[in-house]
Amino acid sequence: MGRRVFFIGVVAGRMFGMNTKTAPELDQLPRTRFADLPTAIERMDKLEAALSAELERPVPELWVKRDDQTGLAFGGNKTRKLEFLIADAVAQGARCVITAGAAQSNHCRQTAAAAVKVGLDCHLVLVGQKPEKSNGNLLLDELLGAKVHWCTREERPALMESLNKQLEEAGENPYLIPVGGSNEIGSVGYVVAMQEMMGKLGVFGERPTHIVFPTGSGGTQVGLVVGAKLCGYEGKIIGVNVSKGSGEGPTFEEQMAEIALKTAKRIGSEDTFTADDFIVNQNYLGVGYGVVTDAEREAISLLAKTEGLFVCPVYTGRAMAGLLDMVRSGELTADDKVVFWHTGGGPALFAYRDELNV
Repeated sequence: MGRRVFFIGVVAGRMFGMNTKTAPELDQLPRTRFADLPTAIERMDKLEAALSAELERPVPELWVKRDDQTGLAFGGNKTRKLEFLIADAVAQGARCVITAGAAQSNHCRQTAAAAVKVGLDCHLVLVGQKPEKSNGNLLLDELLGAKVHWCTREERPALMESLNKQLEEAGENPYLIPVGGSNEIGSVGYVVAMQEMMGKLGVFGERPTHIVFPTGSGGTQVGLVVGAKLCGYEGKIIGVNVSKGSGEGPTFEEQMAEIALKTAKRIGSEDTFTADDFIVNQNYLGVGYGVVTDAEREAISLLAKTEGLFVCPVYTGRAMAGLLDMVRSGELTADDKVVFWHTGGGPALFAYRDELNV
């Protein structure tokens, strides 16, 4: 089937003379190479100039980590997770994968492409109703040959369970990937990503004080936090929440701490984690997941017109809106060096044409 499974070949303890720790199992985990790595780190000097002129004061150094350029099906952060998830599926002899998300899920689009790469069928459980015309990520899902199953948010767990059972009975040995690829397997992708960025510290001259990015299902943030402990990075890792309300049961931070403990165990790290290890900025949830507000519109427009960069309406646009507000409010100052970790999502822009008011 053309399956390409490799092993990582990166050990945290070898890195760059920093206060690093070892993760002995990390080298042994199977990994299917999909991503174009390392992704670039770029200075957003024109955005800095625009904000400095607007505020009439110096602003932080602003950098961007270009995980929108990971390459697989227009790229994005899920590609890093899928390198480990798909390799695990192959190792378990799966014939198909099942995952879920919103109608414009970036994760589902990249999962469908990764499945094509290794010759697996892909089933996507999407929340919503089939539109008359497909656009954005949904159009790409269909071009990639994914089998789409529609449901309500409430119906999703039962539908995934029944679909999994049907495929098992049909002898397909399905492999279930959680929403966003956010478990201890997928999160390893961002442990390695953090190592990658720390290996490029010469770009900055000194370590960045903050890393800012969108957090939704939590796996990216888990990986960055686990990777930070391995690498000895002590700056602030700030996830701008795009979807999680307070609700009942464990908090979002508690859920991520649980995944982080499992991730550390998987890679052979002795680090421990609690909810206090996770910084989640709840100030920019707006009126709900995927609902575009003026904040996202302004962030999308400003990035495009200053840096030629595209952020999406749901994830990176909301996180960038949060970063802009943190600069304007003075929470981030001229003494700071900030990395915006761009997790992708560009194809979703086309499905939000009317909401963007352009």
